[in-house]
Amino acid sequence: MNKLQSRLRRARQTRAKIHQLRVARLSVHRTNLHIYATIFDPSGGRVLVSASTVEAEVRAALAGKTGKGGNAEAAALVGKRVAEKAKAAGITAVAFDRSGFRYHGRVKALADAAREGGLQF
Repeated sequence: MNKLQSRLRRARQTRAKIHQLRVARLSVHRTNLHIYATIFDPSGGRVLVSASTVEAEVRAALAGKTGKGGNAEAAALVGKRVAEKAKAAGITAVAFDRSGFRYHGRVKALADAAREGGLQF
């Protein structure tokens, strides 16, 4: 079993539990260069809100800084942005899906910023 398979196995267990809860799911995906946050509909798999370091507004805010999208500062910015978009869409409570990634570093920074932005999970 390689690292990807192990991560996806952990993610599957988390997603099964979240599916039972029937709440919106805040899913996080990270790569070496970027981080993505997406809120999915509890009933299907429809995307309600998303934010990432690929967006033009986020890239403009990170311009001139080292790391651009692959650091905790960028993750915190994405967390705030997804919380703002969720509040505008009327979403206040979500379940946090870390997609099998360890809860530290960029994933933790995104989660903390989303909580500060008003999301409850």
